[in-house]
Amino acid sequence: MDKELANKDLTPVTKKQKNWTIFNFFSLWVGMAIQIPTYMMASSLIEGGMNWFQALFTIFLGNLIVLIPMILNGHVGAKYGIPYPVFARASFGILGSNIPALLRAFVACGWFGIQTWIGGTAIYTLVLQVWPEAGLFKGEMLGIGLIPFICFMIFWFMNLFFVWHGLNSIKWLETLCAPFLILGGMALLYWAYMNADGLSTVFHTTSQFESTSAFYKFFFPALTGIIGFWATLSLNIPDFTRYAKNQRAQILGQALGLPATMTFFAFIGVAVTSSTLSIYGEAIWDPIILIQKFDNPLIVTFSVITILLATLTTNVAANVVGPANDFSNLAPKYIDFKRGGLITGILGILMMPWKLLADPTGYIFTWLIGYSALLGPIAGIILVDYFVVRRTVLNIDALYQREGEYSYSHGYNLKAIIAFILGVLPNLPGFLVQIKVCSPDSVFEFLVPLYHYAWFIGLFISGISYGLMMVSERRSEQIIEAQPTFA
Repeated sequence: MDKELANKDLTPVTKKQKNWTIFNFFSLWVGMAIQIPTYMMASSLIEGGMNWFQALFTIFLGNLIVLIPMILNGHVGAKYGIPYPVFARASFGILGSNIPALLRAFVACGWFGIQTWIGGTAIYTLVLQVWPEAGLFKGEMLGIGLIPFICFMIFWFMNLFFVWHGLNSIKWLETLCAPFLILGGMALLYWAYMNADGLSTVFHTTSQFESTSAFYKFFFPALTGIIGFWATLSLNIPDFTRYAKNQRAQILGQALGLPATMTFFAFIGVAVTSSTLSIYGEAIWDPIILIQKFDNPLIVTFSVITILLATLTTNVAANVVGPANDFSNLAPKYIDFKRGGLITGILGILMMPWKLLADPTGYIFTWLIGYSALLGPIAGIILVDYFVVRRTVLNIDALYQREGEYSYSHGYNLKAIIAFILGVLPNLPGFLVQIKVCSPDSVFEFLVPLYHYAWFIGLFISGISYGLMMVSERRSEQIIEAQPTFA
């Protein structure tokens, strides 16, 4: 084992460490799924024109689809006890693995910033209850008010506290907070029911689309965005499943936890947003703004604590564990899990997440779909490599050797890189149009709509092209080896 390629956080876990049960994985997903972006996504679908059933069905279907690569990628973690960046070495190469690892890491840094900003905003809401004059305080930092920025940094340090104490502390945080988060969600639903004279406003909402084609024009980009919501974790799920007691624990735990919890909290988002129409005369899709309308200090405090715990359990698990290992993979000798987590936190600040959340439409169609265009191809490549090319058989020792089975060409598997580029290219024109870098007329117009299916297109193109190249190469090697040699 090359010491330049390994440290205590990247090597396979011991049998004693593999102690996560079905309940642990279920609690993990409760902690990660009950969060403000889930609530915001459901509400934004209603604002986009969907009725309550269409919104919930879209969210359920998207999470059911992303559950497939989640469980498949989780297989390698439970079987070999290795984290995601080490797993990526098998397909992209010993050094090439830094490409998918860093792409996933930078996306997670953006998510870390978003979640930390939400948590900081919740703290700011609590500050305004105690000190109303704080809203009048002048002064700015990075384009936002000084007091909101200080609240943002307080929550930032809360996240780093758990990262510094390792994955075991994160495991217990998720397990202990799961029941409270479910209770908090039910309390919010009860408030909506009591103050809006039932939930009739939810079920009476009608679709705003004038035709079926208009609905599908919105549906498919939204579905891709929802898949992109967990596209990051569907890649680095081995970072958690490496601690699973067995395959059954990770499969059942995830299957029970992901789609059900996401749909449950999405319904709460739909129900509460719809009820605000009759209560306040407007649809309030941001729960932080909704909390500011409450008069009872106890209710405000309970709501803020619920939001803080929901955001904290999501952030440390979904947005720090993965990139911490990814940055560690870049230089294992110098960057361990703790330092990788610190790098994640710093980059999360520099990405200025308050700008990403300024517009709910941009949140889905630019941020979520945009990065799914990058992660779909990676998922296709590593899944085909593991299940089709290698039939789930890995040479663990070679994953930590600079010269070995996975060294390829100077540490890079050029076939994986080519397949990745092929999967990204069809989505590039649509992305450039979406961010208004160019107009639809200045690019191939027929390619622009493909961006709405970015994750699917990238997954299939990269997966198929990679599989064909690798299988073709292996067959050529077998033919050469089968040829008789003559003295």
